[in-house]
Amino acid sequence: MSVTHQVTNQVPPLVGHDPIGGDAALSEACLRHADAASLASLAELGALAGSAQAQEWGRLANENPPRLRTHDRYGHRVDEVEFHPAWHQLMGAAIGHGLAGAPWADQAVGDRHAHVRRAVGYLGWTQVEMGHGCPVTMTYAVVPALRRAPDLAEALEPALTSRDYQFGLADPRTKRGLVAGMGMTEKQGGSDVRANTTTATANGDGSWSLTGHKWFTSAPMSDLFLVLAQTGDGVSCFLVPRVLPGGERNPFALQRLKDKLGDRSNASSEVEFDGTTGWLVGEPGRGVPAIIEMVATTRLDCVLGSAATVRAALTQAVHHARHRRAFGALLAEQPLMQNVLADLALESEAATALAVRLAAAQDAGERDYLRLAGAVAKFWVCKRTPVAVAEALEVLGGNGYVEESGMPRLYRQAPLNSIWEGSGNVIALDVLRALGAGSSSLAAVTAELDAARGADHRYDAAVHRLAAELADPEQLPLRARRIAGQLALCLQASLLLQHAPTAVADAFCATRLGGDWGAVLGTLPPGTPVAELVDRAAVVPA
Repeated sequence: MSVTHQVTNQVPPLVGHDPIGGDAALSEACLRHADAASLASLAELGALAGSAQAQEWGRLANENPPRLRTHDRYGHRVDEVEFHPAWHQLMGAAIGHGLAGAPWADQAVGDRHAHVRRAVGYLGWTQVEMGHGCPVTMTYAVVPALRRAPDLAEALEPALTSRDYQFGLADPRTKRGLVAGMGMTEKQGGSDVRANTTTATANGDGSWSLTGHKWFTSAPMSDLFLVLAQTGDGVSCFLVPRVLPGGERNPFALQRLKDKLGDRSNASSEVEFDGTTGWLVGEPGRGVPAIIEMVATTRLDCVLGSAATVRAALTQAVHHARHRRAFGALLAEQPLMQNVLADLALESEAATALAVRLAAAQDAGERDYLRLAGAVAKFWVCKRTPVAVAEALEVLGGNGYVEESGMPRLYRQAPLNSIWEGSGNVIALDVLRALGAGSSSLAAVTAELDAARGADHRYDAAVHRLAAELADPEQLPLRARRIAGQLALCLQASLLLQHAPTAVADAFCATRLGGDWGAVLGTLPPGTPVAELVDRAAVVPA
């Protein structure tokens, strides 16, 4: 066949970069909240995340989604989910590098930076593929909740915090490594978990028998789950294993796998409980506070995962613009494209700074700070992600609209964390609860805001406006989103003013707080050092 033309002006593959150590904002946050040893310990993971091999795992896991097998060849129920081998490679790497439950064990033996190290690794690694982050997150988050049942925690925590990935259903007490899930939502209630109708009846031997239908249970091949069910005392929390002590399968009928917008590599299911055995976690009738312990911890990963999605999209956009020519020059050399990329870079760095600060609060045991700042960050960073990813996709134009670019996968993934656990309204109203009268959480967050007072007049004015909003009790629920957004921007600005280069903090305050900004990204004002911001956002090779 004759050659009709020579292919030119195409962007080379984005491989060989380091999304952890090669990301200035992320690596600086690690050094700020942890130390050089923590960052150095992530070098191998960063190199793997930027490799062609890991990117291929991400592609294969999404193009070959999990398959449900309800019965074996003889008609017996097995209720198993089959995954592509690439999924197991991703899971093995994540758990092996301590991104699941390991920080709790590391912290127990004196590692003061265990959660920051894990957060930085999670933010870098999940840029490869976000779907497997779900079971990794839930395994991380189940540990503090399970400690409300000391006997269960003593038996199961060693395997939940291990670095061994051991796929397959077996008695949890016989496995080296465990993965955990969660079953809260039902058709009747959704985020209103008190409306759940699953029931639990005491068996007389310390165990309970559960009956009901869970509308959304992610990662159904996990070894154990925290589940809510109604008892005579009210909604209670239970540990439900897939396999019972001794090896018998617990009734756990997978009715179907969800056909989702994104998160295609991860199995999400509907589950029927019919005489399913569980053990109480926490006090009877206090199930919501018990499982909220797990949910609150997953909020950190919602923010980390959203920051990772924005960062992955930004990295693709900068790489494309630095190699693609149009109208006689590289895209990255053209002022309007520099404006777009610089604005995206501000969005990404602010998200990263707040996400890693939350992890540092986890290390320090700052529960009051996490209560409010975690809700605020979950609301704002997750909600900004679809906007940022859409703009980054547009940088690639038609090249970004085809599956091979990876951008459509990021775009479909972008809304997920804003929906998980509670959509925008649910989280905004939770921000109001955290701001309640005499709130110690507000005092903790105010201390963070006060640390940057006097550094920028636009910031000081924004904090003053926020205080006025909080002092006006009229129609608070109507203004919940407004308040949550203002508080998030002030928190981000405070962190950037304290720690980021002057160019970053100044541009953020001028636009997000000072009003010198348009309704879309790419509207930074004249005088903004856009080329400097883009250079800072470029990821360096591993």
